[in-house]
Amino acid sequence: MLRAMETTRGKVTIRTLQAKKREGQKITMLTCYDYLTAQIMEEARVDSLLVGDTYGEVILGHSSTLPVTLDHLVTVASAVRRGAPSAYLVGDMPYLSYQVSPETAIRSAGRFMAEAGCDCVKVEVDRRLARTVEAMSAATIPVMAHLGLKPQSIQTVGGYRVQGRSAEDALRIIEDAKIMESAGAVALLLEAVPTEVAGIVASSTELPVIGCVAGPACDGHVVVLHDMLGYGGGHPPRSVKQYAHLHDVLLDAFRIYAQDVQDGDFPTGEHSTSMEADELRKLRSMLGAAG
Repeated sequence: MLRAMETTRGKVTIRTLQAKKREGQKITMLTCYDYLTAQIMEEARVDSLLVGDTYGEVILGHSSTLPVTLDHLVTVASAVRRGAPSAYLVGDMPYLSYQVSPETAIRSAGRFMAEAGCDCVKVEVDRRLARTVEAMSAATIPVMAHLGLKPQSIQTVGGYRVQGRSAEDALRIIEDAKIMESAGAVALLLEAVPTEVAGIVASSTELPVIGCVAGPACDGHVVVLHDMLGYGGGHPPRSVKQYAHLHDVLLDAFRIYAQDVQDGDFPTGEHSTSMEADELRKLRSMLGAAG
């Protein structure tokens, strides 16, 4: 049995994550899309919650993250913040909310910060967007730079593929990480890159480096909630570790419920409320007079 943990803690900030990196303590991060789940994650003392654009796939049922809007994610992030007030909350910048211009990026990110109470925004980038990251940082918006596999750009690489397998591609990711650090990013996220590449990036920067299918050398790790719970939806990586199998649990519960209703076993008296006897007699009398 897991040892019980205190549920109260101070606010997790970027300084908290930086200290964890310096002290060799791993940073925990999960995606989150609703208030009640955020409350449970807060109780479990997960360091950081990512309101990811994967919301479009696992909640809305889209085949990619592209249809998700800024309004969607700001609303969801607000709910997650209410559920987890002490977690380091990261808002995921959706498609075309930052690519058009630095000014658009600042306005979009500002909504996550001002309306949802986020601590940081995550942006899928490479060196071509260094000026945008620099402008956002200058506007006091903390940026987590997402490198490697970028789901918003899968059409340009032909699908969900590991990035940085060749020496040339690996070098470009390592260089991009340095460019993003120089541009003012406060953290990095590496998705679907080889362990060796992630290790080089993590060891060559003071920024916290979060891995997503990027091996154990990163300073912390993020997993899509529905993947680790065996819930279904989205594009779970083959290597994901499942900590529960909610699809089966929920399927059983729904089947039993439907059967109980059909058989008349639910609801019964214990699941119902009744009128006081005097009020019931009064009602019958009134109905009789009306009849």
